[in-house]
This record gives sequence, structure tokens and C-alpha cells, in this order.
Amino acid sequence: MRILLIEDDAVLSGAVTDQIRADGHGVDHVMRLDEAEAALAAQPFDLVLLDLMLPDGRGIPSLKTLRAKGDVTPVIILTALDQVSDRIAGLRAGADDYLVKPFDLAELSARIGSVSRRYAGNPNPLITLGDLEVDIGARRITRSGRMISLTAREWALFEALLSRPSQLHSKSQLEELLYSFDDNVGSNTIEVHVSHLRKKLGRDVITTERGMGYRLGQLLGRA
Repeated sequence: MRILLIEDDAVLSGAVTDQIRADGHGVDHVMRLDEAEAALAAQPFDLVLLDLMLPDGRGIPSLKTLRAKGDVTPVIILTALDQVSDRIAGLRAGADDYLVKPFDLAELSARIGSVSRRYAGNPNPLITLGDLEVDIGARRITRSGRMISLTAREWALFEALLSRPSQLHSKSQLEELLYSFDDNVGSNTIEVHVSHLRKKLGRDVITTERGMGYRLGQLLGRA
């Protein structure tokens, strides 16, 4: 996934950015609402993490404006405002989840996964792919009871393909999903990750349409 973090606290934003990258996702960080607006105009994001109290304004009006434009990008609010009325206001403004500071970074990862599954039309974290059993929530893949270990980046790539199983994903689309603006991405990085996934999961799990991109090669089933 490609995530936009809107947060002006340097310590918290650093910790959240490290957590998101450790999970294998791309993340871009801005500290102001005007910077966020420019980022959203320049690049589609899969999810936004929004602080409510920023140097140039409050997040709720900005969120309302985003929704009024018809933008349905998932939004999780991250804020120190912990009153029930604050949570209701955030959810009514169009937020998909609301997380009060301080929060556990592992919980943030879980909520990101939960929201992204709902938007992908797959709230059930358990699916099958051929003879593979995939637990998206736990980031676990098994075959005949044997666990298959993926790196964070391999998992993020696999999850991107899994979220839209019938869609063809070009190399540039996958790079945009997995890396931020300032990441140094090699010309064959996606090919290397795909090769590693095929070795671990089976060559028929991911198919290549030469010069066009990648898609899953087997039908999905609900576990």
C-alpha cells in the first residue's frame, strides 16, 4: 500500500513511518494540511493517517472537504482528542477509524490492515489460493500445515496482488504502491520480489503478461 501520513509531531511521525515501512508499505509524510492537499492531488494513496490538530488548521474540516469532493480514500484519524464527542465528529466527517494517542504501533498496523481489507471488499482475513492458506490479518501463509515465511516487502507485494486478484498490475503501479517519493527503487526491484515469491509460493501463483505486468495465476476462495 501507499500511505500518506499527516502528522506534525516529529517523534511520533518517525515511529509511525518506521512501522509502516517495516510492514512493507510505502509512506509519504507531510506536516501541514496544505502539503497534504498537494500530495493527494499529485498521487493516489491507498490510505491516509490524519492528525486533527495541525499547524495550519484542524483535520476535520479538511476531511469533510475531501469527502465532499467524492474522494473515498480510507482515512484513519490519529489524535490526542479522546472525548466520545470527538470520535463521533471524526467518524461523521468521513473517517474510517479513530485511534487515540498514545497508541501501540502494532495496533496501528492491525487497524491499517482491517480498513484496507474492507475497502478491497474482503473483510474476511482468511482466504485460500490453490493449496495455500492465507491469513491476511496475521500475515501468515501455510501449505499443508507448513508455514511459509515472507519478508515485509514480499508480503506487501503479495497483498497488493491479492487485493485485486483479477487485475493486471504494471511494474510502475506496484512501485507506486510499495515505495514513497524519496525511495531509491532499482529498475529490477519488482522483478526480484516476484521471483522470490514464486520460489516460495510456487511459480504458478503469479503470472506475467510480458511488457504489461503481473496478476495472480489461481482463483481465490474464502476460507
